[in-house]
Amino acid sequence: MANVYKNAFYAPTGTLAETIYTCPTEARAIFQTVQITVTSGTKIVQLYIFDNTTSTQNLISYQSIAGPATVNLLKGSVILEESDQLRIATDNSSGISGTAALLEVSRVYIPDVGA
Repeated sequence: MANVYKNAFYAPTGTLAETIYTCPTEARAIFQTVQITVTSGTKIVQLYIFDNTTSTQNLISYQSIAGPATVNLLKGSVILEESDQLRIATDNSSGISGTAALLEVSRVYIPDVGA
C-alpha cells in the first residue's frame, strides 16, 4: 500500500459540473480541503461527489462567494471510493479557480524487496 499526497486543480471552462479528480480503481482518496478563489464578482459554487457505485451525483457543498475572496468548501474530511469523482460547478466561469488537497491511499500491495 502506498500513500500519495496530491493536488487537483479547478479552472472552469463552463458552468456545468466539471470533474477535477477521479479516484483510481485500486485506491481511496481523503480530501482535506477544496479551496476556491474568486477574484471579482459573486459566484455560486457547487461541490459534488459522483458515486460510481450508484451512478448518482450528490451535492455536498453550496456557497455564494463574493470576490475577492478565498473559501474552503469542506467543513471536514471527505472520502472518495474507487472510481468516484469530485466535481465542481459555478454559475460564472470567469475570475474563479481552485485546488483540492487530498491523500490517495492505494490498496495494491507493494512487496518490500529490501537489501
